[in-house]
Amino acid sequence: MRKYIFSTSIFVLITYISNAQLRKYSNEFLNLGAGAAFAGMGNAGVGHIDDASAGYWNPAGLIKMKGKFQLSLMHSPYFSGIANFDYGSIAKKIDENNAIGLSVIRFGIDNIPNTLDLKDASGQINYNRIKTFSVADYAVLLSYARQISENSSLGGSAKIIRRTIGSFASAWGFGIDFGYQKKIQDWEFGLVGRDITFTFTGWKMTLSEADKNNLLKAGNQIPVSSLEVTSPRIIGGVSRKFDLNENMTLRGSIDMHITVDGKRNTLIKTNAFSAAPQLGFECGYKKLAFLRLGATNFQHQKTIDQKSILTLQPTIGAGIKLKALVIDYAFTDIGNVSAAQYSHIFSLKFTIGESEEYTY
Repeated sequence: MRKYIFSTSIFVLITYISNAQLRKYSNEFLNLGAGAAFAGMGNAGVGHIDDASAGYWNPAGLIKMKGKFQLSLMHSPYFSGIANFDYGSIAKKIDENNAIGLSVIRFGIDNIPNTLDLKDASGQINYNRIKTFSVADYAVLLSYARQISENSSLGGSAKIIRRTIGSFASAWGFGIDFGYQKKIQDWEFGLVGRDITFTFTGWKMTLSEADKNNLLKAGNQIPVSSLEVTSPRIIGGVSRKFDLNENMTLRGSIDMHITVDGKRNTLIKTNAFSAAPQLGFECGYKKLAFLRLGATNFQHQKTIDQKSILTLQPTIGAGIKLKALVIDYAFTDIGNVSAAQYSHIFSLKFTIGESEEYTY
């Protein structure tokens, strides 16, 4: 009986995959990052992350949180405020060997004019018929971490995805992330399997007949319900912190994002996989003030005369610790040297039961 149930489950899974659309850029809002401290370091640091945002970056890092309870909030406007990215997380140490976390993400564009009903029944334009709608992506991550030895930990995050396009379409999705961290002497290593079981997002179209007719009149195709599949992404990272003197510290981190869904415009690309490095540095003063630099989004681009050049997205950030409160800021695309739009990122972190030492 168990073999029959298992075989049936496998058959259903294969059927879903065969009928689904494996997309290279799927649920990309989950790759934007979380927290200004990480953003200032070029989103590099899955090896050393040790706060509430670890549920997003590397759930294994929750166990290293420097307090019994921690709250983290972030806001970032995109494209001059047209879109807004918001993130919040809470984490709690159950005991010395176990920790849990909850993360919530929203990326949305609000107040979009709906002009499908711009013309009335007589064909006259009536601006009073314009209504607005929102396009929003949501995700909730439930995370757990456990210390498995003195210098290593495991963790995982189950994520529920909700995506909406006004009243026209909506989707539900589910996926799992896996994380591992290990410290060897002064070196910290991290490994993350994002969407490790594939993430399935089912879209349901809810267009009215009037909306369908208006789309057809404008020469558009009617979208249909579908199943979208996000393929796994492997992230490996290494980090090390140096004590420059009694007051100054310097941390360096490098992460490598590896995808297997076809060739991407990354620094390393083949027909089988693509790899994108991310670099970050953090200088700390008395464990109270921090200055961060980073580089990400390495891409090959064509100039007007069709010459290929390598571009990158630089980042800079700063942080200050005020007792239990940490305020972080990051600014990206300095000097407009990459194709990405610049953004200001702010985040707050509040810790209860914090130890004296603070390390990011």
